[in-house]
Amino acid sequence: MPLTNNVIIKLNEITTIVEDKNNLKESEIEEIKTIFNTIIKDGERYDLDDIESWFENEGSWKNKATKIRVTNLAHYIQNKSQQTLKLKIISDDDCDC
Repeated sequence: MPLTNNVIIKLNEITTIVEDKNNLKESEIEEIKTIFNTIIKDGERYDLDDIESWFENEGSWKNKATKIRVTNLAHYIQNKSQQTLKLKIISDDDCDC
């Protein structure tokens, strides 16, 4: 699934907020998590391979470890969201109302 324009806009936001693309600050990591959370809450979906490819091709991200870190954050947020959805579905189905 190709990245939507809205997701690409958010990825550009990440590129803009990160000052040193060789070393992420803790505050930048929190902002990146918030951006990926926003993507999911807005109903957008992304494929992690597409996210990784986007950072690979963007140009200003030279440090492989940093690109992997951002991709891992995207994966973490996506998994966390999916687990929350599963828990909501299970808890609703288990009701003996």
